[in-house]
Amino acid sequence: MDVMAKTSLTTQGLRAAIERSGYYPALVAEAVEAAVGGEPIRSFLVHQETTFDQNEVRRHVTVLVLTGNRFIVSHTDEQNADTTSPTPYATTSTESVKIGRISSVVVSRVVANPESYQPGTLPREVVLTIGWGAVSRIDLEPAACGDPNCEADHGYTGNSTADDLSLRVSEAGDGPDTVRQALAFAQAISEATADVTR
Repeated sequence: MDVMAKTSLTTQGLRAAIERSGYYPALVAEAVEAAVGGEPIRSFLVHQETTFDQNEVRRHVTVLVLTGNRFIVSHTDEQNADTTSPTPYATTSTESVKIGRISSVVVSRVVANPESYQPGTLPREVVLTIGWGAVSRIDLEPAACGDPNCEADHGYTGNSTADDLSLRVSEAGDGPDTVRQALAFAQAISEATADVTR
């Protein structure tokens, strides 16, 4: 299969996944396709999340796309009518990150019955966390020394954690195909970041 045919199939697969999510597919597809431009797509993941906020149901869709040079993140949220709009509305945003900027890719897998785990068994849950330095979380606490009688101010100590994107998919909530796609996307982006550092 030539590169153009493969790219076309991947683009069609992305559009089909967006349409299957059923969440404003025309709006989401237009935003994602504009961000991707004409670049070939290496991998993608579409994840819809429904949350309950008091009496309201809110939907959110995240689309992750990996091209040869960039990692594209799209978020779309629906909002109810409020003081700024008399009708319900949706907000969609895209962010484009050069692959060389990605500093960490963390894949957490939750497996049932680990004592009898067989290689290739689908995890029950996957959490994909990707950091590129746009958002960091800092956890601080007062620093102390080993002397229990010391009353000096030792300042603060803490940790800084890249927290740009964290996405959780589960077999029970999202289905096995979404878990497989999340693992495939995680592998593709890990390989892409390894290629950049060579």
